Amino acid sequence: VQLQASGGGLVQAGGSLRLSCVASGRTFNMGWFRQAAGKEREFVARMSWGGGTIDYAESVKDRFTISRDNAVNTVYLQMNYLKPEDTAVYYCTGSRTLGNLRASAVEYWGRGTQVTVSS
Repeated sequence: VQLQASGGGLVQAGGSLRLSCVASGRTFNMGWFRQAAGKEREFVARMSWGGGTIDYAESVKDRFTISRDNAVNTVYLQMNYLKPEDTAVYYCTGSRTLGNLRASAVEYWGRGTQVTVSS
């Protein structure tokens, strides 16, 4: 299983970015984590395979929207009203089951994509 994320970049505070992640092989419950410099990796959002379960971290709720297109095995993260504290490397994740929201519950990790929000 490979997860390929894209869409990161540099944006000013208040701006928007959309991340994409394509999964090769099977389609899973998919989501996003992020890791800022010097901090632990943290949960951002996830969506179950069928879309019936969606979870967000409190820090991004009402600003970020996760969605997916199973026809192309792709999950998206639309990030609006970005803040400097959203600056981090964002990782696409995949799991066969919906466990807790900890990084240890994730089965598959993609390579990260850098998101930098300037003030």
